[in-house]
Amino acid sequence: MPDDQQFLYTIRPIRIEMLTEGPTDRETEIITQHFDYLSELAAQGVVEFAGRTDTDDERTFGIVVFQARSENDALKIVQSDPAVAEGVMVPELFPFRLAVCASH
Repeated sequence: MPDDQQFLYTIRPIRIEMLTEGPTDRETEIITQHFDYLSELAAQGVVEFAGRTDTDDERTFGIVVFQARSENDALKIVQSDPAVAEGVMVPELFPFRLAVCASH
């Protein structure tokens, strides 16, 4: 994907009680779909990494760094995330440029 650009999106839970009191059955199902979606994109080489803060309060957010050809394509990836599409999480999309990376 040599012509692709890097993007980053954050997601925050719509309902903070999902973290503080536990998810509903519907939320659990959607979060599983969200994880499967990101895992598939990672297997395709689209998602570079994804994770979340280890907090369970209003500061909690997830982050996904990925490749897309354009901002429009990036937006489609974000909007196709089941957690976003089903209204469990609210996203925010940013162009991104990696500055420093540890070599392994």
